[in-house]
Amino acid sequence: MGSAPTGWDGRRYQQRFDDLAAAGVDVHGEVEFLLRFRPSTVLDAGCGSGRVARELARRGVDVVGVDADPSMIASARRLAPGLEWVLADLTGLDLGRRFEQVVMAGKVPLFTTPGTETALVGACARHLVDGGRLVAGFQLDRGYDVARYDLDCREAGLVLESRWATWSGEPWEESSAYAVSVHRPDRGSPPG
Repeated sequence: MGSAPTGWDGRRYQQRFDDLAAAGVDVHGEVEFLLRFRPSTVLDAGCGSGRVARELARRGVDVVGVDADPSMIASARRLAPGLEWVLADLTGLDLGRRFEQVVMAGKVPLFTTPGTETALVGACARHLVDGGRLVAGFQLDRGYDVARYDLDCREAGLVLESRWATWSGEPWEESSAYAVSVHRPDRGSPPG
């Protein structure tokens, strides 16, 4: 998902979401959140099997999915061969293109190799257009918290715009176990 192959089985990973959807669970909360900002282009960083990217594309967004795990990218390509899927380490990513949004929806910072979080955030920030947004959601009890994430964002030239406790937009509190953070380029200082 992030910077190193996870060894996951892309088909099994996707099946979990298919089963949830079949049971009536809305599996597109991230997409609803992202569409609040009306992006026309999105980089799905750590796209997994492409669930978020496929739904964004279905709703008219130009999207590119990137993941480091070959099984995940294989599943994404099988499910949506018409979309652009890139097998790559996110920490050194350079697509030569910028996006209105870069999203890390699948707890991506938690799957990156420890010690590479700053490089991950920096690579994502370099893919933003002026005024774009980096949106990331992840659990906070896994050794990488919002304070450290905010520092990595500041180093990448980003400032916090808003933070939520869930993709459905519930208010974030210091005691929240999950955070969805929205950062934008800081026009007052160049990326570090």
